Amino acid sequence: MRRWPLALVVTLIVAIAALMLIRVASQPASPPQASVSSLPRTPDDRPNLNGVWQVLTTASWDIQDHPARLGVPAGQGVVEGNEIPYRPEALARKLENYKNRAKADPVITRGLLPGVPRGMYMPFPLQMTQTPKYVSIVSEYSRTMRIVYTDGSQHPAGHIDFWMGDSRGRWEGDTLVVDSIHFNDETWFDQAGNFHSEALHLVERLTLAGPDHINYEVMVEDPKVFTRPWKMSMPLYRRKEPNVRILEYEAGGLIDEESERQADEKKK
Repeated sequence: MRRWPLALVVTLIVAIAALMLIRVASQPASPPQASVSSLPRTPDDRPNLNGVWQVLTTASWDIQDHPARLGVPAGQGVVEGNEIPYRPEALARKLENYKNRAKADPVITRGLLPGVPRGMYMPFPLQMTQTPKYVSIVSEYSRTMRIVYTDGSQHPAGHIDFWMGDSRGRWEGDTLVVDSIHFNDETWFDQAGNFHSEALHLVERLTLAGPDHINYEVMVEDPKVFTRPWKMSMPLYRRKEPNVRILEYEAGGLIDEESERQADEKKK
């Protein structure tokens, strides 16, 4: 029997291993998928959304790609295609909002409720509480609360000016689909002046991707402002600290306190 030199054998093994690595590396990567059996579930066999969650994007400052500015971290956008399809007259208003953002943003300057979807991606934690009839979403920012009714009830009739809209949810498999209407036109999507009218219609999709991640998507429709529907998406992360909880950030009160402090400074 012919004997192969040891060096040649080692060389062949290394070559074969390298070819296998190249083949594996050439395969397209796919996002991790949680098996249905691995998802935490509620007693009524729904994915368990209970807990404290928070985004790690810069969408609250600007939902599109943007460079760093003083007080604003650089960020990658969350808008699909990075394009918001404004009508020409609406785009002019958006640019005016941006120019005057330091004084015009209703959240930063007046401490008003953030609206939806901005309330989902502000840099504050959210606590979700899930029951068979509703899912509540409470933000640390000004104790903002949303109730997503999952009991089969419909939106109330007529148009109602709500800051956070009216939200009705349903389960499509393991995804919570939330349909929201009845908004006012006072809120922005971000600090960059992206805005909407009272005709805003949102469809959000919350899919538990594992014990500690929710894939969040929102389809935005507003025929008064945009030429077509458009979508944003981002992950929400579970806060894992052993003592994590919703604390308090009372925006309006803090703004009033700062105004009083500045007034007292001028008197000195």
